[in-house]
Amino acid sequence: MLSIAVTVPFKEGLHARPATELVKICMGIKSDITLIHDEKLVNPKSILGIMSLGAGYGVSLTVQVAGVDEAEAIGKLQAFFTE
Repeated sequence: MLSIAVTVPFKEGLHARPATELVKICMGIKSDITLIHDEKLVNPKSILGIMSLGAGYGVSLTVQVAGVDEAEAIGKLQAFFTE
């Protein structure tokens, strides 16, 4: 399992448009992915899960990836949160 800490870079937070982009990225990943904010864990392959985090601009999230393509997946997810 790989884990990284990321910060939400979007001024409007992790709202519908970036959440949709994140789901598209995650759907192409075979590994299990978990987004963690405070005590809440969600599957980022679900837009409702992402939206339920209520992650605003500057919020710190933990991303955990476990599976066959975890190294590649962590790179894609880190790029999403830094671009």
